[in-house]
Amino acid sequence: MTDEHDIGDALTLLAESGEPVSVYPQSATNVVMARIKWVDPEHPHFVLELNEGEFLPPGDAVFVVWMRSAKLQFTLSSADWASKPNEPTLIPLEFPLKCLVLNRRASARLETPLGVYYMASFVLNGKPYELQLYDFSAGGVGMRASPRDAVGLHVGRKLQRVRLELGPDSVMIADLEIRLARTFRSFLLGEQVQIGCQFANLSPTMEEELRRMLEKLNSKHHR
Repeated sequence: MTDEHDIGDALTLLAESGEPVSVYPQSATNVVMARIKWVDPEHPHFVLELNEGEFLPPGDAVFVVWMRSAKLQFTLSSADWASKPNEPTLIPLEFPLKCLVLNRRASARLETPLGVYYMASFVLNGKPYELQLYDFSAGGVGMRASPRDAVGLHVGRKLQRVRLELGPDSVMIADLEIRLARTFRSFLLGEQVQIGCQFANLSPTMEEELRRMLEKLNSKHHR
């Protein structure tokens, strides 16, 4: 995407939806979390709002954000990310010259069947979690929980040795990385948090095991 108007429309949509933006500074290893606060398509520039306590080191940075069914990625360069006077979390930026638009899912998604509860269990910072799975694929899994049960589960957080129950006879232990966390309202359950995770450090043996499990579950769906 190189058209200035298309880029402006995409940034405006992200500002309206409040999607979290993951910023990867090339001079650091940590991920900086932010949102697009406001867009002025006439100039053209936008304002990035850093999460409280976040800091952008000098140098280039890659910005990644989910937009509808695709991932938007662009790079900006600044020797000094100058914030607005007396507003350290707000940083005015010019539009990127181009944006990469990548498919959100590299593999087919399989939704969990209605009436059957598949679970993900793990321990994070000494706290046990048990969340319901709502879909999974060869690339990752989707989980949901109430806001109270999802405390501490942020984008970029790595989850180790997650026990995935994909049916009565299908259990898998895998590492995950949280790539998406958003709040939505369920008609039946009220406010919920949707958490999308990507598999990390899968060995060839585990990839083959996952493929077999997905084929088994997929055959059940189509009976």
